[in-house]
Amino acid sequence: MAEATRLGFVACGFAHADAADAAGLDLTLWLEAGHHGTMGWMEARAHHRVSPLALWPQAKSAIALGMSYAPTSDPRALAANPEVGRISAYAQGGDYHKTLKKALKALARFIIEQAPSDLKVFVDTAPVMEKPLAQATGIGWQGKHTNLVSREHGSWLFLGVILTSLDLRPETPANEGQHCGSCTRCLDTCPTQAFLGPHRLDARRCISYLTIEHDGPIPHELRAPMGNHIYGCDDCLAVCPWNRFAEAAAANRAFLPRAELAAPRLADLLALDDAAFREMFAGSPIKRIGRNRMIRNCLIAAGNSGDASLAPAIAPHLDSDDPVIAEAARWALDYLDLAPSPAKHAA
Repeated sequence: MAEATRLGFVACGFAHADAADAAGLDLTLWLEAGHHGTMGWMEARAHHRVSPLALWPQAKSAIALGMSYAPTSDPRALAANPEVGRISAYAQGGDYHKTLKKALKALARFIIEQAPSDLKVFVDTAPVMEKPLAQATGIGWQGKHTNLVSREHGSWLFLGVILTSLDLRPETPANEGQHCGSCTRCLDTCPTQAFLGPHRLDARRCISYLTIEHDGPIPHELRAPMGNHIYGCDDCLAVCPWNRFAEAAAANRAFLPRAELAAPRLADLLALDDAAFREMFAGSPIKRIGRNRMIRNCLIAAGNSGDASLAPAIAPHLDSDDPVIAEAARWALDYLDLAPSPAKHAA
């Protein structure tokens, strides 16, 4: 644990590689119900995702590691400022994939030096169910919002997994029922009512899915509840009572928010061309969604703002070559009650 701490991890636990295999059945049922929406990549490698042993049969143990990104303020505060876009706390700093994988590889080298063995490292780009494994190792439990919750770090942990051929002594798994009790704050606060019940998320209604993974038009009935979210959503995480124990000082400095991403103005974002988008979001996980998806998200937020001064920033997108953007611009102006008549727009 000392080496893991030195490398920036705040949590580390051990489990048998097959300790979370029961989660594979839940995944299968979730996919069969279509709750993954357009995330075809989850379905394509489901046969690997159901168990670490399906991915790597030689694995004997799993090491789950957590790195804190605890925010310095309540992520919900910007809901009162509709002229800016809300970016999920995890994406306001450096790309966690790079930081986490670098630290995992360094820890892997250390393990091999101490005990020669075979191992593989994973972040969430690989088909490994890191949250059930993390619960099996005892570093936290899956809350009713399906995300990991820690006694010490609340809901603000990035997770990484190391699978190894070493037979390590397992920790005692965490018990979500014991720690969450009757609390349903995370479920009740969801703006789009994406939860079907405890531990049951319909991703198709989730703001994180809609703003990041979904590349088509956003369903009309979900647009107003999105408010000024433009990349991800922290609402179900932010209300968790366990966050009172999370300390921003524990967060890895690589994840400290960049000034331009903490509260970006919608008018400025709507003016970005592709080159400006890539420059602004260089080194950020946001870059992968591309400029067009970000513009779509910002148009929805602009329509929800009630701010007529955003109309000039919206109007140029009416003529976008991307039909998703053009439709979102029309919707935004209509929602602001400023939609031009066809004759006026043709002029």
